[in-house]
Amino acid sequence: MSVHLLLSAGRGPQECAWALAELLRRLEREAGREKLETHRVETVPGDRPGTFRSVLVRIAGDGAEAFAASWTGTLCWQAPSPYRAGIGRKNWYVIAQQCQVDTPRTTFAEADVDVVACRTGGPGGQHRNKASTAVRATHRPTGIVVVVDTERQFSLNRRLAMRLLRERIERGDEVADRAAGTARWRIHDELVRGNPTRVERRS
Repeated sequence: MSVHLLLSAGRGPQECAWALAELLRRLEREAGREKLETHRVETVPGDRPGTFRSVLVRIAGDGAEAFAASWTGTLCWQAPSPYRAGIGRKNWYVIAQQCQVDTPRTTFAEADVDVVACRTGGPGGQHRNKASTAVRATHRPTGIVVVVDTERQFSLNRRLAMRLLRERIERGDEVADRAAGTARWRIHDELVRGNPTRVERRS
């Protein structure tokens, strides 16, 4: 069992990027105590050394989903700013959300396609009108349907139909990948300061 957790400093000041790094280390230590594995899949560094604007973490092991849920939402790191002396603010906020990284790919197999011979209207001479050379192909798992009648032989139309189905399925997977990526980036703008779901303090 594994889940992905995206931590983001949003558009907060440099202290939020520092807070993210501190929270990440605490998350990793806590995960280790619970016999969970963590891996930093992607990191975007902050302006200061050792800080992060965002980090995508993979958490794996028994109980990974419940552990990630305990770190999901608005996180607050309470500590004085290490960069600006004299400011009263001590609460620095980070957003953490579970997200989908690897969208499932659709496996294309001709066994999943229903092929029906049919007739279509339009030009083509008497042969096309008398013989059912057109192909109506339905990919059962996705419901995608194509009709091909460009060739005068059924076998050629069938081959073209299979190629069209494969191309449409691949395009659908690409669209799903882009949508998942857009959803991840949208998390960066969802940070709500205040009412944190979890508060951590410097020991």
